[in-house]
Amino acid sequence: MKNNVLDEKSVSVIRGLIMDGTRKANSGHPGGAMSSADFAFVLFKDFLKFDPEDPGWFNRDRFILSAGHETMLLYSLLVLQGYLPAEQLQQFRQYGSLTPGHPEHTLTPGVEATTGPLGQGVGMAVGMAVAEAMLAAHLGSDIVDHYTYVLAGDGDLQEPVALGSAAIAGHFGLNKLILYYDRNAVQISGTVNRADNTDFEKLFQSFGWQVIRINGHNHGEIRKAIVLARENTSQPTLIIGKTTMAKGSATKEGSPSTHGSPLSPEEIRNSKIKLGLPPDEEFYLPEDVIRNFSERFDEMRAQVTGWNRQLEIKLLQNADFDKLWQSATNPDTGNLELPLFSPDKPMATRAASGKILEALAGQLAFFAGGSADLEPSNATADFAKRAKDFTKDHRKGRNLPFGVREFPMGAILNGMALHGGIIPFGATFLVFSDYEKAAMRLTALQNLRVLHIFTHDSFYVGEDGPTHQPIEHIAALRIIPGLLVFRPADANETAEAYKFALNEKERPSALVLTRQNVPVIDRSAYPSAGNVKKGAYILSGDENITPDIILIATGSEVHLALDVAKLLKGYEVRVVSMPSRELFEEQPEEYRRKVIPPEVKKRVTIEAGTTYGWEKYAGPEGLTYGLDHFGASAPAEVLKDVFGFTPEKLLEKIKCHFDLT
Repeated sequence: MKNNVLDEKSVSVIRGLIMDGTRKANSGHPGGAMSSADFAFVLFKDFLKFDPEDPGWFNRDRFILSAGHETMLLYSLLVLQGYLPAEQLQQFRQYGSLTPGHPEHTLTPGVEATTGPLGQGVGMAVGMAVAEAMLAAHLGSDIVDHYTYVLAGDGDLQEPVALGSAAIAGHFGLNKLILYYDRNAVQISGTVNRADNTDFEKLFQSFGWQVIRINGHNHGEIRKAIVLARENTSQPTLIIGKTTMAKGSATKEGSPSTHGSPLSPEEIRNSKIKLGLPPDEEFYLPEDVIRNFSERFDEMRAQVTGWNRQLEIKLLQNADFDKLWQSATNPDTGNLELPLFSPDKPMATRAASGKILEALAGQLAFFAGGSADLEPSNATADFAKRAKDFTKDHRKGRNLPFGVREFPMGAILNGMALHGGIIPFGATFLVFSDYEKAAMRLTALQNLRVLHIFTHDSFYVGEDGPTHQPIEHIAALRIIPGLLVFRPADANETAEAYKFALNEKERPSALVLTRQNVPVIDRSAYPSAGNVKKGAYILSGDENITPDIILIATGSEVHLALDVAKLLKGYEVRVVSMPSRELFEEQPEEYRRKVIPPEVKKRVTIEAGTTYGWEKYAGPEGLTYGLDHFGASAPAEVLKDVFGFTPEKLLEKIKCHFDLT
């Protein structure tokens, strides 16, 4: 039952909360939040499916605030939902509060995604819609049946990641994805027409979307648009809402100054008078507004109860479903059977990865992902063949053909992980991790189990030249807090890295893999090989004897280190394989000192990339051996010699550096 008078009052109250919150913090973005308030209120009050008692209910609708700077709007709605104490609105942007400057998924109940970097919320929403469709196909629409809503502004759609993600959504026909575009025509530097004149209606229609234009302040038009969007069974929907920046303010409507700055106390007082609110009362939230918002709560509680009962019955009566449900909610990643690779034949670690992915496709029902148009090169083709493509006509497929869209791929993977029920992965060349890095930062910030697979990890790419040869990229990944970076030495270390990554439920991983073949280490000769879980380990040399020289290497350079160790006659040489610096740093000091004794000053680090960051392990007297310049176009074997990555040339460098005879 709609009470139009109370609805209008409710939106006015929300606008008052937005003005008060940003003013008290003396920081924030009131304008866009005020222009989006009508749509967001109608959506939350009349349409959004959620459990008033449990913000994590599995079959809830998802709402993503891609325009993360409008966060006071979301917090006001979370208070009305009962997920957030009202007093938290007065702590907006303060240390230790549940109301930070941009929404944080890991902090605030009801926040579905960490947003703020514009455009990524759209990508994450696409990922959530993919996860919903995939899970519904496997588990049944009686268990998984919800919509994904995303609120975006002009700035979001100016970021190419949003448009790349939208193109994928249209291609997949994600009909349960509804994007509201709050078109207030203002951004922080001025009016939008200074920077953009894109016809988003035509653009999104070309992507395969349904597009609806409305007055974003007219509640009747908003309701009708949402109904039409939900009725479309073959396309995602873009609702373009024409709105006014800082709607409801006394004299600042349409002003760019309201985008990123609080309104003045005088403006707020006059705006409250205009809106019919008590002009001198801060954070005004009357009971009739709370009651009006909660009129559907009993209905939703009944819906949740019915869903829980249906789930319980299905689990009891259908053993196959029970197995799938457990795979979605508690996948058995602790007992994976991955290939064991023989030392008889060299193998590129990307090739080993391909065989591992194929094995995982058969063991983890909801392990899903794909490649940025590099299936043969990333060795994801066998996974694709076994898992089948996810398409608008085949929702059970678990391979996602992302096309040449690394950044959208990363954002979509985040959305899939945030939704729950899916373990996602994405693959591309290491050199293109730069394109994906902003999404990876949000992967780590949100503590998501996402596997980022990067192949072609060094100058050994060869003829493609410096544009495709990564030099600084591993170092760039290693400085992302919370991201585990693995550069395995061989096929079996690659398998161990996968096992570890899949068992990290709240931490993402990057697996950095070779294009070229490398020897598979003979574990009968080197029993400790593959001890990835500690990040670094003694591969060669007696752990009970203090070495004269320590060679520390990763990936393909571990084999170079083993060859050099054999040439260093008359010295006690230790070779340390360090597949993950992050894991090594987490080990007890006693273990770290045992692997790399600080009293040993002759240390060499070896990696076919920048030497940046390796000083810590080489020490002040040691040698960091790598590549601090761009590569060149030539066969890999030629570059290997030119750049000094042969046993003979490295040996010469070591002898010269340490003045060895």
